[in-house]
Amino acid sequence: MAAELVLGPMVRRVEGTSAAVWVETARAATATVRLTDGGGTWSAPTFAVHGHHYALVEVTGLRRGGRVAYEVLVDDVVAWPAPDTPFPASTLSARADDGPVRLAFGSCRTSVPHDDVHHLTHGVDALRTYALALADGEVGPLGQAPDLLLLLGDQVYADATSAEMREFIEARRDITEEPGDELADFEEYAHLYRLAWGEPALRWLLSRLPTLMIFDDHDVRDDWNTSLTWRRQMEATTWWHGRIVAALGSYWVYQHLGNLSAAEREEDPLWVELQRRRAAAPAEEVDLSDAVDAFAERADREPESYRWSYTHPLGGSRLVVVDSRAARELDPARRSMLDDAEMRWLDDQLTGGVEHLLVATSLPFLLPMGLHRVEALDEALAGGRLGRRLATAGEWLRQELDLEHWGAFSRSFAAVARMVTEVADGRRGAPPSSVLFLSGDVHFSYITEVDRASGSRMLQLVCSPIRNPLPRALRAVAALGSHGARPLGALLSRLARLPEPPWRWHGIAGPWFDNNLAVLEIDGGQLRTAWLGGRVVGAPEERPDLAVVADLELDVPPAGSARGRPLARVHPDGRRGLLGRLRRRTGRRR
Repeated sequence: MAAELVLGPMVRRVEGTSAAVWVETARAATATVRLTDGGGTWSAPTFAVHGHHYALVEVTGLRRGGRVAYEVLVDDVVAWPAPDTPFPASTLSARADDGPVRLAFGSCRTSVPHDDVHHLTHGVDALRTYALALADGEVGPLGQAPDLLLLLGDQVYADATSAEMREFIEARRDITEEPGDELADFEEYAHLYRLAWGEPALRWLLSRLPTLMIFDDHDVRDDWNTSLTWRRQMEATTWWHGRIVAALGSYWVYQHLGNLSAAEREEDPLWVELQRRRAAAPAEEVDLSDAVDAFAERADREPESYRWSYTHPLGGSRLVVVDSRAARELDPARRSMLDDAEMRWLDDQLTGGVEHLLVATSLPFLLPMGLHRVEALDEALAGGRLGRRLATAGEWLRQELDLEHWGAFSRSFAAVARMVTEVADGRRGAPPSSVLFLSGDVHFSYITEVDRASGSRMLQLVCSPIRNPLPRALRAVAALGSHGARPLGALLSRLARLPEPPWRWHGIAGPWFDNNLAVLEIDGGQLRTAWLGGRVVGAPEERPDLAVVADLELDVPPAGSARGRPLARVHPDGRRGLLGRLRRRTGRRR
């Protein structure tokens, strides 16, 4: 009966003693989550979107600090776990009120086979490797499994499809016509998610680890909303409208719905409409297709009509997840990473009074400083501030080189930097020990720190990719950009008379280019972080070994204390991967 489940179960948001469990079923049904210790059952009917069937079951009353196995029933028949599964039981848990918080994060994962050919072209899948390690009882350097998995964009690639996805598309339509082998509609997105999340080890991992998500460009298309020029180019095509409606509609179903707390769902317009239709016809499965399409069309046309950003408590800390794609203001005269409504919302969320403030945005808020200056210069070029002749070249560079991070949205970068500075200086409540930016996107990993004499530490932690490494030639370019672009960027900024950024920052670890999943432990004022990958040397290709690429303790003394000691040091247990290089780089900048 496992075939009754197309995808899932996926444990999504866990808050307090409640957990949301998401499933996709093969038909209209009632989905039930049953605790195997006899602790209770919870059920929800499916709803349909374009011929696919979904349910979100809210499990309540979990015991804090405990972990309990569960199974999923479809119309009272056990559909999960499968009788012959090689994996341990799927479990639900609610955090204890105290103790360390452990968070895994990363971005950019392509869904291709796990064989020697694709290990050469795409590297070893860090997320799958971690799933296999956890299934074997290997928890990695932090000593325990994470409380939460945060996926920071490019969960699926709608514009760079695998051979298996292209085969599915070719069976449906002529790929010599636009959009070719890119995704066209909801049906194709549903298949792409099945390929991305259906692999057995990953499926087991997602049935155990609570998971939150946010999109990035490839969930929709490369350079999504990079500029008004890009937007008009897309809208001139025959296929863009269908793509964006399918992308945002499927994103709500597969990713965003599970990000919401129970209270937030009760105010979500699509969830409200679903409950209204259920009440009107309780004996029938609700078909929400028309409502999802209309919602997605409006969310794209009127970005201020819906918010994809959200917050989540992490013990005594707070996580703020920021949409840095759909909420952009693209008018060249008002260009901003976040529109006015989103900026006001973020302003309200950035407050003190917490142990640590974590701001997750798919695009790094702090690129290496030289690259930040290059992007600011390109923004000036593309905006015509250095002459009309250079504007076309600036726009071409922006799209070709992906110069679209926070540095290329200088007005919003300055605004958010001001907000965070006020938090770190204690002007928005007691300053946290640190403000941590968590990001992905750039296909290399690193840690940077803002230069500050007092107040909260400000750190940027980047983990990218999970499985989509940069070609070796581009790795050299990225490494040069991380270090060599700093003096060049400063020179160009002075020549172009660009304003200085409100902060200065420096690298303390990286860059490194492995496929990685980062894990972060918050234990009071102490932080420890590690980047984990997979290795097949001396191991079967289907069962890669877990490898530690970096393992660092981040010294975060209380806000306002002296800053004389090194910020980061290699943990004594860190022995593998690139740690020799990291030992030379983890001290404070000289």
